[in-house]
Amino acid sequence: MDKLRHITVLLVFITTTLISTAQQIVSLDETVFIHANSTTFVSGETLLYKIYCLKSSDNTGSSISKVAYVELIDNTKKTIFKNKITLNAATGQGDYFIPTTLKTGNYKLIGYTHWMLNKPSSTYFQIDITIINPYKKQEKSEIDTIDNNKSYTSKYKNAIRENNLSDKNIKLRLNKRAFKNREFVDLKIESLDKDFQEGSYSLSVRKVENLPSIKQISAMEFSTLHNESLLNLQNTKNKIQIPEMRGEIISGKITAKNNTDKIVNKLIAFSLPGSNFIFKIVRTDANGNFQFNFNKENYSSEITIQLIEDDSNNYNIYLDEDSKPDYSKLSIATNYNLSSSIKENLINRSINSQIENAYYSKKTDEITKTETAFPFYYPIAKAYILDQYTRFNTLKETITEVTTELYSKQEDNKLYLHVNDPHVFPQLPDRALVLIDGLYLENQKELFDYKMNNVSTIEIIAGRYYLGSEFFNGLVSFTTFNNNFKSSQSGSSIVKTTILRPQPKKKYNRVDYSTLTKNERIPDFRNQLLWNPEVELSNIQNMNSFY
Repeated sequence: MDKLRHITVLLVFITTTLISTAQQIVSLDETVFIHANSTTFVSGETLLYKIYCLKSSDNTGSSISKVAYVELIDNTKKTIFKNKITLNAATGQGDYFIPTTLKTGNYKLIGYTHWMLNKPSSTYFQIDITIINPYKKQEKSEIDTIDNNKSYTSKYKNAIRENNLSDKNIKLRLNKRAFKNREFVDLKIESLDKDFQEGSYSLSVRKVENLPSIKQISAMEFSTLHNESLLNLQNTKNKIQIPEMRGEIISGKITAKNNTDKIVNKLIAFSLPGSNFIFKIVRTDANGNFQFNFNKENYSSEITIQLIEDDSNNYNIYLDEDSKPDYSKLSIATNYNLSSSIKENLINRSINSQIENAYYSKKTDEITKTETAFPFYYPIAKAYILDQYTRFNTLKETITEVTTELYSKQEDNKLYLHVNDPHVFPQLPDRALVLIDGLYLENQKELFDYKMNNVSTIEIIAGRYYLGSEFFNGLVSFTTFNNNFKSSQSGSSIVKTTILRPQPKKKYNRVDYSTLTKNERIPDFRNQLLWNPEVELSNIQNMNSFY
């Protein structure tokens, strides 16, 4: 009979927070809390976590940041992984598969927001993590021994032996006391306090740990800590990190090659191409700096940022490096050695992990689908679905026979598309805004060399079109069937790169034995019986059952 190792339930209330950066001294009233599914992992297992963004003054939900970061740091203070997490209602979730490339040793799981980078790194949330790699031989210098007294003991450890277990806030109910292999466990979690029903919870159900593990701080223990600090905007010597209040931030600057051309008020375009593309335009400030904010669900990591001025070749464009925490004072034990007493347990965990991974295709997690978002110009564009017309191989033929509002002009060695506005005569000389899969094309010559059989739709807006404070003489947007157009345009005023993007939200797999023959011949060696990052206590039928 399996025993429930522990059930961890965490609560935060979500309220609103207003912050004024106009003050000379502002409160850094933000912190994070992470609930991880374990603190000890064997190679091949998965670290699961939920992150809560809170006001450090009272541990209610923070409305400041919309993005959080989670890193795993090894004992050399090297970042093993860094996840960007989108925060919805002050919470987010993520995971990390432990590869066989990591050494046995001690690690730190660290969480923070961009706003928290103004605080010392010692105030960031930390969990001590142990990773055991049975496939890699330990180095001779690692001569410490695990302290077996550090194993985690939960007050919920014996919940399986009772039908009910409760404290002052919640009650756990099981449908019976003992369970056979692959038997249904109906776990009900009830709130004993009405105020707790609307909180945000996460739930981890695991087998009894058969390896020593370190207790992670509980939500109730964390709630007694207060690390609110102040930021003096006048006296700080370092660059002030602004909060990501409206989503992710991408920033950079331009410089003039001759050091004399103006760098103020220059037009910069941001393109994140794809099916749910993101396109934005901003202008530079007096120092040539620019900044983009975006919060649209799109998990592509390839971006293009470019100066879209006639004299763009006279400038260089640079992106700012991601701000990184200072881990120089982070303390992680470097010595680590396995006690011979856990050899059998370690072998069993390793075998279990290998079997589970061999049948991963039968137990895959489901990535939550992003909602299809309309482009920023919806719904005023006229759409030409090219399959509804006679197909032509080239753009020149297509604009002659199908999209008759379009015409082209050649300037120097460049070709530009224009939109004919029947209400204006003569036509305005300004160019149209031309996109393909959301990517801005300054020179449309390569579109005239592109096979139109790859294009599904052309959308057109005639007349002046305003995007922010900038206007164009019409808009033309091409959409390809695969949303994967690649531009060959390059130069000092164009940056093409990949950036860290938020992890897609997942619906974690639940093994189902409701039908006797279902999964009958699939091995089941799970240590993680249930991971539910979105427990709803307000719903008595909350989905916390498992096998």
